Amino acid sequence: MIDKGRIPKELLAIFEDKLQGRSEGISVPPPVFDTMKGEFVNYSVEKNVLVNRFPILTEHLNPYGNMQGGIVSAAIDNTIGPLSMLVSAPNFTRNMEVKYGKVISPDLEYIYVIAKFIEKKKRQLFFEATVEDKDGNKLATAKSVHWVID
Repeated sequence: MIDKGRIPKELLAIFEDKLQGRSEGISVPPPVFDTMKGEFVNYSVEKNVLVNRFPILTEHLNPYGNMQGGIVSAAIDNTIGPLSMLVSAPNFTRNMEVKYGKVISPDLEYIYVIAKFIEKKKRQLFFEATVEDKDGNKLATAKSVHWVID
């Protein structure tokens, strides 16, 4: 089900078109996006780039008081995933590689995930993403390959 109240209008028609009436049993945005309090910030159809924002919540901190790496990966997956739905038929994450560059401390307040669709080869979709703070400082990078469902 597409939550029309939560999806920016410019994305809504694209999601509906790509799902081609197959939205039964599909939640957009997914419950984990809501749990992480994610927000759609910007989408460029021309550049195939989606930007999402996620707050750094206390419940997402590791023992050292910084954002836990798995949560950073989840934010990346919660940006590449919706982007994959905007550029292709239904698909799933085949693999994702994340490189962490800097500590993400709560004083940053938010992280921004910028995901870009790179190319499609047969049934494989290739994506890249960066995690940045509000000033554009790079905190982590990722590459992901998705598999298009028949």
